[in-house]
Amino acid sequence: MKQMRLAAIAAFAILCGTISQADAAAQTGKASYYKHGKRTASGERFNAADYTAAHRTLPFGTRVLVTNLKTGKSVIVRVNDRGPFIKSRIIDVSYGAAKVLGITATGVATVKIVPLQKAAAAAPAAAPVPAAPVEAVAENAGEVFSLR
Repeated sequence: MKQMRLAAIAAFAILCGTISQADAAAQTGKASYYKHGKRTASGERFNAADYTAAHRTLPFGTRVLVTNLKTGKSVIVRVNDRGPFIKSRIIDVSYGAAKVLGITATGVATVKIVPLQKAAAAAPAAAPVPAAPVEAVAENAGEVFSLR
């Protein structure tokens, strides 16, 4: 069963596209969440219900698999902001993504992040499209799974 889960994640990553080895490096560190309604660094209005994130260096539009290492829960977010501004953290996720990850009570969790698809450098500005929890993506593919 575990191999099936890993195969499904690998297949999804391949379907999302490929990025260079330097950009694809997974990171492990602290994540927190935020829920203000201001404009993001990409210019779109922040929506706490969307599955979005702030990252210091990944291009806007990059999709990232975020996994809570304590619970095994995962979500795919889209980078649309810059941050976090606390040096010990590697990513800030929206409140909606934090609920999926199970970090709203503690506010911070140790996570692993894996960039899945780098945004096109010259992509035109478009209406924001929220990412999806891993469970929803797998459900659409016909199988529901969790990373526990």
